[in-house]
Amino acid sequence: MIKLSIAQPDCLQVAVVQGEAPFFGCDQQWYGTEWQRRAGCGPTVAATLFYYLFRPGKRCFSQAEWLDRMEEVWLYVTPTERGMPTTDLFIQSVSSFAAAKQRELSHACCEVPEERSHRPALNEVVDFLRSGLRQDAPVAFLNLCNGEEENLHRWHWVTVVGMEYAADGSQAVLYTLDEGRKKTVDLGLWLKTTVLGGGFVYFWPN
Repeated sequence: MIKLSIAQPDCLQVAVVQGEAPFFGCDQQWYGTEWQRRAGCGPTVAATLFYYLFRPGKRCFSQAEWLDRMEEVWLYVTPTERGMPTTDLFIQSVSSFAAAKQRELSHACCEVPEERSHRPALNEVVDFLRSGLRQDAPVAFLNLCNGEEENLHRWHWVTVVGMEYAADGSQAVLYTLDEGRKKTVDLGLWLKTTVLGGGFVYFWPN
């Protein structure tokens, strides 16, 4: 198995008060309103991706600093009544935020349709993720149905920061950040058992 990750994953460890357990990546539960906490996975992942790409050196943000950035992103990456249920909406919203910040981003997307016959093969998804991680780009993962993979929530975005995969692309485990914790996801199991699909998106600065 081959391991691959973004270059500075430790930058996404949240600086916390001494004695408290560390967070890894920001958490939508930090938002101030009930609706934000319920629907805020898309903006939370968007904040993680954007501020990793434009991070100030290797310094870790505090929880308060992350929350400021999450609130800022929310103004542009704003969930609908159904949350942020498509990669297209996510891409458009993040691109609008980048433009407001006077940053230029390009993006790549890998859709996993509901219709199984139209889905990419596991090795194709592995190739896509490998391309993003090699560009030092965390990958946003939209899961509309987790199938038999218990480390994912239904109708939810998480951040992929690394992967362990077979050289032939026949197996892959994703290293993700969600709810302030590190989690592993069996990509093959998800791709095989998800009913609704989802997709993957990454960005890079122009």
